[in-house]
Amino acid sequence: MAATREDGDPRLSSRARQVEGSGIRKVFDLSAALQDLVNFSIGQPDFPVPEPVREAAKRAIDQGWNRYTPTQGIAPLRGKVAEKLAAVNGLDVGPDDVLITSGSSGGIFLALAAVLDPGDEIIIPDPYFVMYTQLAAFFGARAVLVDTYPDFQLDPERIKAAVGPRTKAILLNSPNNPTGAVYPEATLREVAALAERNGLLIMSDEVYEPFVYDGLYHFSVGSVYPDTITLNAFSKSHSMTGWRIGYAVGPAAILEKMKELQQYTFVCAPSFAQVAALTALAMGPSEEVAGYARRRDLMYEGLRSHFEVVRPQGAFYIMPKVDDVDATPFADRALARSVLVIPGSVFSSRRTHIRLSFATSEEQIERGLEILVKLAS
Repeated sequence: MAATREDGDPRLSSRARQVEGSGIRKVFDLSAALQDLVNFSIGQPDFPVPEPVREAAKRAIDQGWNRYTPTQGIAPLRGKVAEKLAAVNGLDVGPDDVLITSGSSGGIFLALAAVLDPGDEIIIPDPYFVMYTQLAAFFGARAVLVDTYPDFQLDPERIKAAVGPRTKAILLNSPNNPTGAVYPEATLREVAALAERNGLLIMSDEVYEPFVYDGLYHFSVGSVYPDTITLNAFSKSHSMTGWRIGYAVGPAAILEKMKELQQYTFVCAPSFAQVAALTALAMGPSEEVAGYARRRDLMYEGLRSHFEVVRPQGAFYIMPKVDDVDATPFADRALARSVLVIPGSVFSSRRTHIRLSFATSEEQIERGLEILVKLAS
């Protein structure tokens, strides 16, 4: 009898066996099959790609930008990204220091591939974006989780305690998915000093950079610590999630190896999207981003009298605590009432919270909150 192609298939590599299916993708697939849902599950802006960017993409396709580009990205885009990083993020980089990636996810994959050896350890604040721990395991490394509960803020002392002889890097994400936390400049400077004392890399995923509220600001740790791999994309700022266009900068030898690895994996970022990204950079983040502060307020105010919840400072997520032990039954009850949420266990070693995305209409937020509050009663 022929072997069946299942997770237990002996033909699967031990590396592949380390990876589990994304809990987010499972919910995403479920949402596509159901009707009339309030979908709080997916981290995707609900506004369209700005019209000037769409028009630039159409022109690029018509002008023949449908072939491979240089692996590192087209020179005009690398130049403009370098200018943006200098002006907005305080990073002293030039065009040759920039790698255009297939979204920030592509950049994260390449960065971890370039840096991690089997047995290495990488420090990751908990809760975390699902990709981080799965890819660390894929490359044979161990994710050392640093608890950020209950306020979801980094404690440099906890990170210090997590550093060991096998620690290779610290992976940060601010503004944060899934918590909405924004790490203050002073905290990031402390983490940078800790990394320098221990000879560690920092990887900084900054894809939610423009989504910051309450007069706070986004700080790029790479502006004060050269041994930082800074990763970003146009996915959230311009709602270009499906266009797969991002960028990375960092230590020269690591970026060069990431470029070589891209030659054998993604090859290059989509060509037409690289050209359109020039228009995106010129216009800045979509004006729609400003409206997310009101949605944050609507979501937070609707939850706080019924759940233990931290007011997000950025991104477009909020993580209320809904159970003392396991939030999965609550998520199942919400689904039965046509509200789609993601159990916090997808993002964390704890199971007590759920993640909600407020990247949806105010009408949907109000409708979904009414159901969630009833479930809490």
